[in-house]
Amino acid sequence: MAALSSGVLGALDPTSDRAVFRQIADQIREAIDKGRFKEGAKLPSEAELVEHFGVSRMTVRNALSILQSEGLVSSEHGKGVFVRPRPPVRRLASDRFARRHRDQGKSAFTVEAEAAGSKPEVDSLEVREEKPAPDISARLGSPRKVLARRRRYLLDGRPVEFAVSYLPLDLARGTQIAEPNPGPGGIYARLAELGHRLDHFDEEVRARMPSPAEVKMLRLSSGVPVISLIRTAYDTEGRAVEVCDTVMAADAYVLAYQLPAN
Repeated sequence: MAALSSGVLGALDPTSDRAVFRQIADQIREAIDKGRFKEGAKLPSEAELVEHFGVSRMTVRNALSILQSEGLVSSEHGKGVFVRPRPPVRRLASDRFARRHRDQGKSAFTVEAEAAGSKPEVDSLEVREEKPAPDISARLGSPRKVLARRRRYLLDGRPVEFAVSYLPLDLARGTQIAEPNPGPGGIYARLAELGHRLDHFDEEVRARMPSPAEVKMLRLSSGVPVISLIRTAYDTEGRAVEVCDTVMAADAYVLAYQLPAN
């Protein structure tokens, strides 16, 4: 492969005490970071890397395994190893729930998808009444039962997020919120119509590795973590009217925040 002999990948340092497979991973990582291998590009084959570095196939596989565990590359059976694309969606916390979006009949996910030039979809929708877990119950003021709305979000056919909204049953039962399609602007628009105008949100964010069920639901590649976000919505009277438990593919989103300077 001509690219390998033209400076795309360097040579190993025989004087270094760093393991050879880690040196190879370092070389490929640097080439990705500097744009020598573009997003979606296919990496050199195992055979080409073996020839370039003068190492065994197992050494090359160990190097590629490191990059997969870091979420930098993904392996497609029978096709090769490819550079993973950067997160396509910028999730701006201070804007995504702006009232103007609800007034236009748009959900936060729709707004973000449009900004990214992607097609939004929702599937795996389930709406039911249930007893909340203790942490959810505590956030909502200890209701005995809640309405739970589960759904999966997709961009251009790719699953990127799974969310469950929990609402006090006395607010949601018998309203359009309990319907599969809550209508333009989503459940926050319906809450406002019911007299629960939103005042603010609290969000708790952490990164972690996914559970087996989340790997399957979001079709995650090996080594890709998830972003776990729990958001509590409060109305102007200070009542918690919804808790949303969201799990996002970390390679699909950039979380952005605008903070006051005073």
